[in-house]
Amino acid sequence: MNPTPPDERVARAVAVFEHLSRENLASLAGVYAANAYFRDPFNEVRGFPAIEEIFDDMFTRLADCRFEFVDAVCDEGGALLTWDMHFRFRSYRPDAPQVIHGASHLKFDHAGRIAYHRDYWDAADELYAKLPLIGPVMRYLKRRLA
Repeated sequence: MNPTPPDERVARAVAVFEHLSRENLASLAGVYAANAYFRDPFNEVRGFPAIEEIFDDMFTRLADCRFEFVDAVCDEGGALLTWDMHFRFRSYRPDAPQVIHGASHLKFDHAGRIAYHRDYWDAADELYAKLPLIGPVMRYLKRRLA
């Protein structure tokens, strides 16, 4: 992300996510509260161990996964971040680069750690439409409903 968000809590979280890999998953412990809440289109969990499992599973299923943060809107209560997640599927078309566009709503606890993390992205358009079998059906439905 350029420029760096002016909120130090947000800048720290962005730095961790932008450099996240399977080898440094432990760095997430520095930005999440122990009892943090996390939700995305596929998961809803509470507690850092469960959140760490979600990211570990992501690196198991996806290759070359990295986050590129585009923008941040911050206030004293938290932040809304927009991002692009770049990756390749390990099991389907592993040579084809993919991108998911999304946003994260973060709220911080009194210690400046993420207590609430909700990701918003369109699973139908950003993921399902790219998969075999279901992809053609999703694209057909999108055309018919447009």
